[in-house]
Amino acid sequence: MSPNPNPRAPLPIKVLAGLGVVLIVLPLAGLIQRAAWSSLFEDLSSQAALDALQLSLLTSLAATALALILGLPLAWVLARSKLRGRSIIRALVLVPMVLPPVVGGVALLSAFSLRSPLGGWLHDVFGLQLTFAPAGVILAETFVAMPFFVLTVEAAIRQSDPRVEQIAATLGASPAAVMRRVTLPTVAPAIGAGAVLAWARALGEFGATVTFAGNVAGRTRTLPLAVYLALESDPNAAIALSLVLLVVSFAVLVSQRERWWNNQ
Repeated sequence: MSPNPNPRAPLPIKVLAGLGVVLIVLPLAGLIQRAAWSSLFEDLSSQAALDALQLSLLTSLAATALALILGLPLAWVLARSKLRGRSIIRALVLVPMVLPPVVGGVALLSAFSLRSPLGGWLHDVFGLQLTFAPAGVILAETFVAMPFFVLTVEAAIRQSDPRVEQIAATLGASPAAVMRRVTLPTVAPAIGAGAVLAWARALGEFGATVTFAGNVAGRTRTLPLAVYLALESDPNAAIALSLVLLVVSFAVLVSQRERWWNNQ
C-alpha cells in the first residue's frame, strides 16, 4: 500500500495548532473591536496623525529606494561572486533581522552621532546631522529593512540559471549588459517582492528610530512612534493609527499571496 500523502493530524496536534491560530487572531480581533469607528476619520485627520503619516510614507519610501540601490548589487555579489568571506558578509548583512531594534539604534548612535568620529566629520564638513533629523529616520529604517530585500533577491538570483548569463557573455554582452538585459528581468518579481517587504518593515520600524533619530514631532515622529505616544494621551487615536499599520501589513501579504498562500 502506498503511504497516504495527506495523513490526518492527531487530535493533540490539531488542538495546539488551533491555539496557535487563536493566539495570533485574538489580539488582532481585539484591536478591531476596540476601534472607535464613529471617530476614526477624525482621529486619522488630526494634524499629529497626518504629520506622522506623511513622514512615515516619505521616509519609508526613501529607505526602500536606498535598500534597493545598495541591496541589489549586494544580493548579486552574495549569490554569484566567488568572494572570500562571502558567508561572513551574508551573516553580517542579516544581523539586523535578529538584532533587537533598540540595540540597532545604539549601534547607529555609536557610528553616526555627533560624538562619533564619522558623525562628527559629517557634521563639520557637510553640516549633516543624522540624529534628531529625517535623514536619521531613513538611515535607521534602511538598516533594519535592507536585509529583507537582500535575502529575497539573493534567493531568486541563486535559483535562476547562470548558464543564460554565461551564454549572453559569450555572445559579447558586457557584464553591465548581462545584468541589465538578463539578470534583472529574470529576478524582477523577486525585486518587487523584496522592495514591498523592505517598505513594510521600514514603515513599521520603531526601536532603532526612536533610539537613534529621537521622537521629534514633525521631524522624526513616524507612525509607530505616534502610536506609542498616543497610547497614554489619546487611546482612540493610537488604535486608529494601529489599524492603518494593520491594513498595510495585510495588504503586503495579499500582494505576496503567490509566495505565501499557494503552498498547498
